[in-house]
Amino acid sequence: MVGAWRDDRIGSALRGENPAVMRRLDAGFAVIGDVQFLPGYSVLLTDDPSVQRLSELPRSRRLAFLNGMDRLGEAVERACRRVETGFRRVNLEILGNADRFLHAHVWPRYDWEPEERVRLPVWLYPREMWGEERYALGARHGPVREAIGEELDRLAR
Repeated sequence: MVGAWRDDRIGSALRGENPAVMRRLDAGFAVIGDVQFLPGYSVLLTDDPSVQRLSELPRSRRLAFLNGMDRLGEAVERACRRVETGFRRVNLEILGNADRFLHAHVWPRYDWEPEERVRLPVWLYPREMWGEERYALGARHGPVREAIGEELDRLAR
């Protein structure tokens, strides 16, 4: 079924069936976000679907997850600086309010964002933007996705 991987993001990643996966990291998967109103939005998924909170991981796995979050954040920063216009910074978040599995959001922020939004959390963008087709992940996001993957590889060396 098309898009069924979204119902089991981690399981599908473990099986090699999640098309959003850019790279496998030590304690999770770097994936490109479903919505791209801020080009380069990415997520770090845990590789253990039973883990809901960072504190549930043993210390070594917790540090590995946080290292992966740092690596993905730097990769998004480098990639967006290189291939996108008006890159400003990266915001990193572990929230856990909607999905019942550990994950970290990596949001690139841009100078071209509306002034009333640029200093606010991304979650305050209008709800309709999250579902608009023009912001859905697609082939046009290939260059930023490829650049993030390249930067993840560079940072692994």
